[in-house]
Amino acid sequence: MSLLVIGTVAFDAIETPFGKTDKIVGGAATFIGLSASYFTHDINLVSVVGDDFPSDAIEMMKNRGINTEGLQIKQGEKTFFWSGKYHNDMNSRDTLETQLNVLATFDPTIPEKYQDCEFLMLGNLAPSVQHQVLDRLKNRPKLVVLDTMNFWMDIALPELTSLLKRVDVLTINDEEARQLSGEYSLVKASQKILAMGPKYLIIKKGEHGALLFNKDQVFFAPALPLEDVFDPTGAGDSFAGGFIGYIASTKDISFDNLKRAVIFGSAMASFSVEKFGTERIQNLNSKEVDARVKQFIDLVQFDISLV
Repeated sequence: MSLLVIGTVAFDAIETPFGKTDKIVGGAATFIGLSASYFTHDINLVSVVGDDFPSDAIEMMKNRGINTEGLQIKQGEKTFFWSGKYHNDMNSRDTLETQLNVLATFDPTIPEKYQDCEFLMLGNLAPSVQHQVLDRLKNRPKLVVLDTMNFWMDIALPELTSLLKRVDVLTINDEEARQLSGEYSLVKASQKILAMGPKYLIIKKGEHGALLFNKDQVFFAPALPLEDVFDPTGAGDSFAGGFIGYIASTKDISFDNLKRAVIFGSAMASFSVEKFGTERIQNLNSKEVDARVKQFIDLVQFDISLV
């Protein structure tokens, strides 16, 4: 059994108050796969790039235990590219340029050896493509996690709404939760969204942590105060990778284990923002991950006596 990751493998160019980059490797599936690789080494990737994508970046993913047989390389075409500039608060950004390139005609092909997947992470893509992936799997995975964004709520809401009935976990940020539900209160928003289909909802709040909901319970995970935040671009995808990677390693989909997975996801997101692109999460070791998780535990653990 394995983890199947669907999403973009891409180029980014990023500017923040702390610096800027030329074209670097990014993409939702790249961050998800690298982050998950610290917990499980049975990761299968489905994505598409052009022949301009560097072979050493593909080798880097393979070295992290990511199977790239499902990575289509389109000859004579260019890889998806996004460029953005972050404001001083690092929570808002402007998109400077988007080139869909190979993503405009992406037709996800699921290799036969990927079919027996136990866990599925649908990274941010058009809902129609995410539907195709579910349609092309012979058996439904044990857990299906979906990431999406406000752009698809704006232009593809009917497809997204129908997709919510087919997934177990939805991960979105607080702004997207309010848009999807029409509710300002995140508690009210969660109940409306859960009524649309998913069993669990994760609302990411950036530097203010993350919330995990089911119909009866709620769990809050804080964000770790960091000295240096260089690039938040891959934080949400690194969170998703740590979350699904931990679940795939434990094979436990209880609410209590999902709470633990949120902490591991938060830890991976905190690493991701410390360098530009994937640089930080490419070069971690298990001791660093364990130490970071312990910081999260220490952040919220306390003794109290109620009289």
